[in-house]
Amino acid sequence: MFARTIPAAVFARRRRRLMAQMGQDAIAIVPAATCAARNRDVDYPFRQDSDFYYLTGFPEPEAIAVLVPGGEREFLLFCRDRDVQMEIWNGRRAGPQGAVERYGADSAQPIGAIDKLLPPLLENRERVYYAIGYNAAFDQRVMGWINRVRAKARTGVRAPTTFIALEQPLHPMRLRKDPEEIAVMRESARIAAEAHRRAMAVCRPGLMEYQLESEILNTFLRHGAGWAYPSIVGGGDNGCILHYTENSAALADGDLVLIDAGAELDGYASDITRSFPVNGRFSGEQRAVYELVLAAQKAAIAKVRPGGHFNEPHEAAVRVLTEGLIELGLLQGEADELIESEGYKPFYMHRTGHWLGMDVHDVGAYKTGDEWRAFEPGMVTTVEPGLYIAAGSTRMDGAWTRLGAMLETEVDARWQRIGIRIEDDVLVTERGNEVLSADAPKAIDDIEALMRDGR
Repeated sequence: MFARTIPAAVFARRRRRLMAQMGQDAIAIVPAATCAARNRDVDYPFRQDSDFYYLTGFPEPEAIAVLVPGGEREFLLFCRDRDVQMEIWNGRRAGPQGAVERYGADSAQPIGAIDKLLPPLLENRERVYYAIGYNAAFDQRVMGWINRVRAKARTGVRAPTTFIALEQPLHPMRLRKDPEEIAVMRESARIAAEAHRRAMAVCRPGLMEYQLESEILNTFLRHGAGWAYPSIVGGGDNGCILHYTENSAALADGDLVLIDAGAELDGYASDITRSFPVNGRFSGEQRAVYELVLAAQKAAIAKVRPGGHFNEPHEAAVRVLTEGLIELGLLQGEADELIESEGYKPFYMHRTGHWLGMDVHDVGAYKTGDEWRAFEPGMVTTVEPGLYIAAGSTRMDGAWTRLGAMLETEVDARWQRIGIRIEDDVLVTERGNEVLSADAPKAIDDIEALMRDGR
């Protein structure tokens, strides 16, 4: 949801930073997101394009921002006109006047005037910053505007000769969060953590997965937030499906339930996963696997610090998980060899984290050249190790594998149907890190106490 908790001055500051990198012989064209049909007469809820919103704070569709460094008016916004009849049916619009007064545009015009007014802005500009390749129809419009300028070459007008991907200067800016963004992300994580606590408190055998999901979504909405992504609520073997979103099964006594759910507040996502017993009590095997995943997460979080590189948390988690599985007798061999051969992958098949921000998997390169990117203050990453031992998993040469050729002994049933992931949102600070989602319990004693007392 876009609640406009970030002041207009912050968006203006971002535009100035971007234009300083572009130079005064450039222009940027940034379209808003488009509405998408859900079925014959209903659209999906509109969600603004992240780059567009980051620069403008403008929440409406059918809008285009144009940045003209050094121009008389540097921030131009083309948007929908006010329309009394349409506003009765579909909600209020800012209109060009509101775009200036409330969103800081230096000039705003009706979107219908863009074909006439934009080509002259391209004249004698050397470079165009634009995210080409994401919207084929809009790509064609941009090229149409460029060709109109090219057609004036005999009059001495120059058309831009260089296209630069907008993400090249913009996404490094988005990767390093400013204080206002961090404040919103901290609140988004607090709301999501409360939702996870609520799910733990009400969980009991016989509930449906979607009933836990409803508690989560209700918590988001009560705090003026929405969901950042479709919630994953997987009981038992469903917890071993990484992106399970059916949420349609009954929760069984003796099973674990894995919940991956995050809120979106003013365009900023949280991303939290917790795994806990449906009946409120971990079994011996569940406890052993859970403690191993938690130890891996703690080791990984310790590696999120300035100067460390992005892959260090993953390396730490893989080391702890591999050594722990050997100790439990679930892997055979030397840890170094199993890590080198990725012998852990059949049951830990994903990475340990990703950038987090306006997008759940947020923008920003993970490598600079051939080297992993170093952590810097203001970056936010998830840390989310897991282990997934699905029903029917088999052991071959000491490793888990899915059913297929060269099967060996099926894993002892007591280890099956255990899917555990523990995920937190971690901000890189000047001296180390801050776990933004710390309000969501993850120690076994804390989870069991909440589930016992919450009822």
